[in-house]
Amino acid sequence: MRDPFLNPFPSSDTARHAIWEMLVPRDIDAFLSADWSMVSGDFVEEGFIGIDGRRQTNPDDWRLTFPSLVAYRDEWLRQAKDFAGLSFAEDTRTAIFTTTTLEDIEVNGNVALARKKFDGGLKKSDGSFDVMQWQTVYCCRLHEGRWKISGFTGYLPNPMGSA
Repeated sequence: MRDPFLNPFPSSDTARHAIWEMLVPRDIDAFLSADWSMVSGDFVEEGFIGIDGRRQTNPDDWRLTFPSLVAYRDEWLRQAKDFAGLSFAEDTRTAIFTTTTLEDIEVNGNVALARKKFDGGLKKSDGSFDVMQWQTVYCCRLHEGRWKISGFTGYLPNPMGSA
C-alpha cells in the first residue's frame, strides 16, 4: 500500500522529486490554509495559461478560463475560501493526500509534464460526501533555477472517458 505522504521519487531524481513536492504537499497545504503566498513562487507568470476541462472528455467543451496567472489565482483563492467554510467529519489534509496521486512525471530537458489525479473524496459533517474525481495535466519548466508551473489543463474527468 502506498504512503500518500511519501514522495515516490527519490531525492536523486531531482526534477521529479521537486515537482512532486510542489504539486502535492505544498499545493495541498496552501489550499487548506487558503494562503496563495505559499505557492505564488511556484508559477511562471509570463505566458501562463490554464485550461478548464469542465470535467468533459470532449476538448470542444474545454475553456480557456485562466488566460493569466491572476485569473487562476483569484479562482484558486475563491475555491480555497469556500472549502475552508465547509465542515468535514474527517481530517481534510489526510483525506486529500489519500485521494491524490502523482506518479507520472515526464521530464524532457528543462520541461516536464506532470499528471496529478484525484480519486476519492471527503466525508462531510452532515453525512454527505464531497467527491474528488478529476485530474490535471501540468506543464512545468525549470525557471530561474527551480521547477515551476507554466500552465495546465485541469478539471478533467478521472478516468478520462467517464463524463
